Amino acid sequence: QVQLVESGGGSVQAGGSLRLSCAASGFGSDYYAIGWFRQAPGKERESVSCISNSDGTTSYADSVKGRFTISRDNAKKTVYLQMNSLKPEDTAVYYCTWLWSCGGRRVYDSWGQGTQVTVSS
Repeated sequence: QVQLVESGGGSVQAGGSLRLSCAASGFGSDYYAIGWFRQAPGKERESVSCISNSDGTTSYADSVKGRFTISRDNAKKTVYLQMNSLKPEDTAVYYCTWLWSCGGRRVYDSWGQGTQVTVSS
């Protein structure tokens, strides 16, 4: 079965850290680019970060640059999102998805269940 499963969310205070995991099955985590997205209540889903499948190039939204780090462990077929210096505005459900390329379209239309991140002030 081809799928990505997110985990690692939780509730933290502002300034805290969390590490999200995106575990791939069906394909390796380096078969396509993988992007992290988030959706806060009442807002549209937005791109947070991406890691390419070709050379591991990473990209970040301006709002998280310098605080979040995306990485990939191909042996574990997992992509991570290390989130430091969390802010209340980072509160959202976080999703990972396969992309044809960073900044490109999603490979599959469906989204996983996501993982909730709540940051309190």
